[in-house]
Parts: sequence; C-alpha cells; structure tokens
Amino acid sequence: MSRLFEELDYRKTPIGELSLRRRRGLATGVDVYEIKLGDEFLMTSQFTASEIALARLGLAEVDSDCPLDVAVGGLGLGYTAHEVLQHEAVASLTVVDALEAVIDWHRSHLLPLGAGLTADPRCTFVHGDFFKLSATPAGFDPAHPGRRFHAILVDIDHSPGVLLDAANAAFYQPAGLRRLAAHLHPGGVFALWSNERPDDDFTGRLAGIFAAARAETVTFPNPLQGNEFTQTVYLAKA
Repeated sequence: MSRLFEELDYRKTPIGELSLRRRRGLATGVDVYEIKLGDEFLMTSQFTASEIALARLGLAEVDSDCPLDVAVGGLGLGYTAHEVLQHEAVASLTVVDALEAVIDWHRSHLLPLGAGLTADPRCTFVHGDFFKLSATPAGFDPAHPGRRFHAILVDIDHSPGVLLDAANAAFYQPAGLRRLAAHLHPGGVFALWSNERPDDDFTGRLAGIFAAARAETVTFPNPLQGNEFTQTVYLAKA
C-alpha cells in the first residue's frame, strides 16, 4: 500500500464485512481513518464534531455533584469516549461495542485515539451487544450487574429510524427506552447521536419516558460538498 491509501485491517463479522482504512487527504495532508461495513461508510475521522458534541452535551446535562460513571454505546473511532475522558468529573467510562474488531483496533493502537483510551485506567471496553444488554436488568458492566450510570451516550445506528440491524428497532420504542432509563441514576442523562435532522416523533417518544427531552442540532462545514451538514444529539433526563 502507498502512503496515500492503506487498508489496515479487514474482518468478517455477523453484520457484514468490516474494513479499516487510512487515506491521506490530498487537500489537507492529514490522514483520514475510515471504517466501512461492506460498501457503506460507518464513520470517518474527517467529520467528528457531532461525536464530540454527544459527550459534551450529554455530560453538561447531568445533575450530580459526585464523580460520574458514564457508559458509551458504540466505540467507533473513539471520539466520544475520548471527549468523555477529558472531563475531570468522570470517575469511570464503560464502552460497549458489538464488533470485537473495533475494540482490537484500539487496543493494538491501529487507531490514533486507541493509545490514550487504553492507557486511561478509568476506561473499560466491553465486547457485547449494547441493545441486548440494555434490555436486561444486569446492564452494561459484566463485573457489576445492575450497575447504574450518570450518563449513557449512544452512537451506533445512523438514526432512530435508519438502523444497522433491524433487530435494534425495539430499543427506540417506549418499552426499550424505559428499560434503558432503568440503568440511569436519578437525574442521569441519555444522549443519542443521529445522522439526520431532529425527528419530532422520536423526541416525543423520549418525553413520554423521561422527565425532560429535547433535540440539539450540530452543524459543521462539509468541504467535500462545499456546504454545511447538520446532525442531531437527542438529550433526555431521568
């Protein structure tokens, strides 16, 4: 492979063929890391504003003076987890990902943020299906069944209506959201990333389960298309 493009790893997974690629941005001279599922782009390091905002907005909503226990659903390139660890109030971070390859890429430092995440004693990776774990009383931390969190931040599906796996659909319905809320401390926050603009129906669904709910838009420049792009972070407080 050349310095301009390299496939760093390729794995067959239960949801399809997963690949990690690095390419050099010709206009910027900066390396861009991309994860693809088949022919579909799952994530890229070229656009990270909303992944970082997911952590910032979610933690800003938490109503607690004690050290914070945070769970992240979806490790990806690590930008949400990395931002969580920038907050001194965070005592622990549990990151759940169903794709073992993604965890491996961070542990082996194939991804730029992997070294920092794995070196931080507050950060623990859990290989598991976030949605299935959310539906159980045991929750997200195998070492401490039933553990509750001050914030649960999720970035897995493209949006509440555009899913990587149809089996995830139940999570976004009232019963699934109610089971998720049971894993939060009182005053805790559920924050959800979406690739699309706000969905009023989903915000209303959140409001029917949580004490308060709203959608925050995150807009950033897209130089590839010469315009701006808007994504969404949903925020719901227990």
